Amino acid sequence: MNILLAMIPAFFWGTTYAVTQFALTDWPPLLLGALRALPAGLLLLAIKPSWPKRGEWRVLALLGTVNIGLFFSLIFVMALRLPSAIAGVGMVSVPVFALGYAAIVHKIRPTLLQSICGASLIMLAWWLFNPSAIVLDPVGLLAMLGAILCIVTGSALTKSLGSRIHWWKVLTWQLLIGGGVLTAAALLHSVSSPEQYASVIEHFSMSNALGLVWVVGLNTAFSYAMYVWLLQRMTVVDFTFGGIANPVAGIVSGMILLGESFTPFQYSLMLGMIIMSLLPQAVSALAHDRKRAA
Repeated sequence: MNILLAMIPAFFWGTTYAVTQFALTDWPPLLLGALRALPAGLLLLAIKPSWPKRGEWRVLALLGTVNIGLFFSLIFVMALRLPSAIAGVGMVSVPVFALGYAAIVHKIRPTLLQSICGASLIMLAWWLFNPSAIVLDPVGLLAMLGAILCIVTGSALTKSLGSRIHWWKVLTWQLLIGGGVLTAAALLHSVSSPEQYASVIEHFSMSNALGLVWVVGLNTAFSYAMYVWLLQRMTVVDFTFGGIANPVAGIVSGMILLGESFTPFQYSLMLGMIIMSLLPQAVSALAHDRKRAA
């Protein structure tokens, strides 16, 4: 039951790419990022009010800028420029970059299983993103790389906080600060490119409204609230296996909403990348739970 619950927010997050292309095409990524971040932060603040102490503002501002401000804007650049399935599956390569970061910065050597799965992920991604087999937008690919680096560095920064700042406060205020940064950036962008924002207002439709309800309401406010609620009630194993819903949702929603289709070989590469990204986490989490039980 816990795994099924963990799949719900992961599934909604995985639909970001297809829903954005389907209902919010040509919307500025900065505007979409601001609309996604602020409501979720306000909801969490309303559920459990918290206020940072004087010495916490700097690190929370950095977290909000990287984890939310930069990350959300890059996610929507990806969503508008890459196929939904490719964007969803491509993000599962985060463990490879995390291993590289740990090895370079913290001198932590990966285990044999992590090394094998990391090498396999690189090989599978090389085949999947081969320019001779599939044409992909280079800006979208750079945005994907940037988003992955945001996850790795942001996660490391969050982990370094340890018990210094309560996790609810961290999550709430990085959404609020990141949303504020994105709002300010969107306002500046609207001054330099007013035609994009005028077009959004002029051509606003029911499809746009439904897309916003999905991305802002279900994808972010509901999913983040459910995520922080589940954090108190679930094990690492549950989260590990529940995360598989994210890339699967990207593939399925792309097929349903955008009519995306790939060759059987390409789908097998996607499946292989998902398995290789989950395997080390699953094995490590299972071993941790067995030790705790013993």
